[in-house]
Amino acid sequence: MSAALQANEVNVKAHDAFFIDGKWQKPAGTGVLNVISPVTEEVVMTFPEASPKDVDKAVAAAREAFDNGPWPQLAAEERGNYLLKVAENLKARLPELAQAWTTQVGAPISFTRYVSGQPSELFEYYGTLIKTYPLVDERRRDNGDLVRVVREPVGVVAAITPWNAPLVLLCYKAAAALAAGCTVVAKPSPETPIDAYILAECIEAAGLPPGVFNVIPAGRETGDYLIRHPGIDKISFTGSTAAGRHIAGVAAERLTRASFELGGKSAAIVLDDADVDHVLQSLVPYSMPITGQVCFSLTRVLVPESRKNDVLDAYVGAVKQVKVGDPQDPATQMGPLTMERQLKRVQGYIERGKQEGAQLVLGGGRPKGFDRGYFIEPTVFANVDQKMTIAQEEIFGPVVSFISYQDIDDAVRKANDTIYGLHGAVYTKDPERGYQIARRMRSGSVTVNGMIVDPKMPFGGFKQSGIGREGGIEGLELYFEIKTIYFA
Repeated sequence: MSAALQANEVNVKAHDAFFIDGKWQKPAGTGVLNVISPVTEEVVMTFPEASPKDVDKAVAAAREAFDNGPWPQLAAEERGNYLLKVAENLKARLPELAQAWTTQVGAPISFTRYVSGQPSELFEYYGTLIKTYPLVDERRRDNGDLVRVVREPVGVVAAITPWNAPLVLLCYKAAAALAAGCTVVAKPSPETPIDAYILAECIEAAGLPPGVFNVIPAGRETGDYLIRHPGIDKISFTGSTAAGRHIAGVAAERLTRASFELGGKSAAIVLDDADVDHVLQSLVPYSMPITGQVCFSLTRVLVPESRKNDVLDAYVGAVKQVKVGDPQDPATQMGPLTMERQLKRVQGYIERGKQEGAQLVLGGGRPKGFDRGYFIEPTVFANVDQKMTIAQEEIFGPVVSFISYQDIDDAVRKANDTIYGLHGAVYTKDPERGYQIARRMRSGSVTVNGMIVDPKMPFGGFKQSGIGREGGIEGLELYFEIKTIYFA
């Protein structure tokens, strides 16, 4: 079945409008966003592109809902109940959510069906958490006088999300912000707006007050207008480090609160005692998830000099078995890249790797039989020096670099020798030894003997991989201001 036909399985009721102030409103401008199938390269759906006038309208609605509406003043129990309703509505649309992800991004349907429960899980988690979260902390001064330290919602949040995991990444922000009592203006990626529309429909059906959640898909210029808008109190951004630097600079001009989940160049350190078969179980799928278009992909594999050949051979042998094909086929393990520009980007890095002297041992070109669509072979380089471009820059494609090390200190040094610090892994038969090495890695999260990202736990990065954490209790705390009230 073609991607265009599959897209018809997604029921978006108002893809010619924006969700603003609790209503589906016609756009102020005439710009159009095309959702292009990465398999057929054809347009499968169209949406309006938000203009600055639409941003003004959405921010005004969110501002009114925060400043004068009931949402921030509701008891935490009530807000939690609303979020639980949203969670139930998302659960009811799981097949559509999986299909939307596959149609827009090219992620295999077997993967999206497995992971598309996370958005509802996030709303359920934060809806439950806020009911018991300590919003008021009573303390005593040295003289015995009462002090109350209270957590209050930060205000109107601009939630800006990328195209690779559209709804999951939006729900990290929206669920936590709404639980805290904030109102939200969501700007999904112009390439993948379908999911945000489905979320808006679920929020509308749950009966949240008008203006609490608004959706305006748009490109970079309108996004820049949004982050500069004086009605925005906080920016929450997930995307590239380059874009994050720009947004951070804009936020600094008026000290707008901001948090960032950015790029990664994550390292998997394979220790000398690791069982290779066990390593491959998680390293193969998570070094190239969604065709490598995931920030936490384990794209650098660090192996001891004494074992570099056997680990490389085993990994290459396993990757050769990965089925590349139509993401709508349940047997497919790797689909295409999402966009033409992404294909050209990855091809450029592969050529750079060869030019700088890395050894191409697998892939590097288009898979046979795929002359159409943004397909690329799983690609593996060996004998990679840590200073090479492919070992330093985020490729965002299925390109993995094998780097050898002499001893543990050398492994840790190479793992940390990057501007990024998002995720990592350590493989060893001794979990405590793995823990000690994980403590030395400058990364926001590390998995010992596997690959785990749990939405109920904090996720984010050191260095240029971001500021702040999403998920878990820490993800909720991003959306509070702290107020101290003294009793004299």
